[in-house]
Amino acid sequence: MKLFSCETHINQALDMFVAEHKTFPMLEKLKEEEKLSTKCTYCDVAAVYIVEKEK
Repeated sequence: MKLFSCETHINQALDMFVAEHKTFPMLEKLKEEEKLSTKCTYCDVAAVYIVEKEK
């Protein structure tokens, strides 16, 4: 599961991940070039963070 999040929805993304996977996710800031083309999972704003399972 990968969730992309803007500044506004980061808490929602973290809560959703923990509720679904019962574990803490990795939280990383997107690279500048990724920010341009990636939208938040919860709205239409450019994503700033990616929330995903630890690698």
